[in-house]
Order: sequence, then C-alpha cells, then structure tokens
Amino acid sequence: MQLSAISFKQGGSKVSRTATASLTPSTDNKPRVGARRKVRVPGRLTWRDSSGTLRFVSVVTCDVSDLDVFVECQVPASIPLYRLVHFQIERGARESNELPVSLRGGKVLSAVYRVGAYRAATGTPHGYALRLLIEPTRRVSPSIAVMN
Repeated sequence: MQLSAISFKQGGSKVSRTATASLTPSTDNKPRVGARRKVRVPGRLTWRDSSGTLRFVSVVTCDVSDLDVFVECQVPASIPLYRLVHFQIERGARESNELPVSLRGGKVLSAVYRVGAYRAATGTPHGYALRLLIEPTRRVSPSIAVMN
C-alpha cells in the first residue's frame, strides 16, 4: 500500500512526499506457550492500588490457556501494567472441563502483562491479559533403574 502526500514547489524544485505501509501480517510470530481455548466464564479480579486500598472487578474470560488468560471487564477499571492481581473463576463456573486445573481450585496469583484497547467513552482498558503465576507441571520421564 502506498500513500502519496502533498506535492509542492519549494525554491524552484518540486518536492513530493510518499509513504509506504505494509498490511501483511508479521512473519516472525513466536509460538505460544500453551494452546488457547475460547472460554467465556465469569470471574473476579482483586488487587491493591497504589494507596493500599483493596479493589475488585467482575470479569468474563475470553481466551484461556494453561498459563494465560485474557479477561474483559464488566465495568470500567484501571489496573496498571505488571500489577499483581488475584484471579478466580466464579464458583458456579469452575466445573467446566474447558478450564485448566489451576483455575478450578480458587484464587490464582497473576500478573497483568498486557493491557487491551482503551474504550473511548471511559478512557479505561477493555480487557487485560494475565499471566498465571503457577508452578508449571513437569513431565515425568521414565526412570531407568540400574541394578548392580
């Protein structure tokens, strides 16, 4: 895609400004850590703001993986990037087989690692990407017993 701007004469010579923009997707996409699943279940975020006041907001999940979750806020909320939050799925929705085991148990300490697009009406983000701070499951390799 090529955009042409204003052409004009400056000091006897013609000046033309042209800008080029690429609309092709990036080819250096990094592979995701876990497989994402589209799951919409209600949840809640709790955190302390800079003054130490406890805050909370009701959310709905959009994408869920074993280590990440993207949530949309039901009401305007402003959570800073890299803030530690507690995330939990509402009690009635925890039985979903689509959810990872770590989210079925209760509160999970998480970090805000991406802030979604801002709403024009409120000036607050539409959603947040959370990194679940859980111990990764380790694969057990078959052990070989050596007998002497």
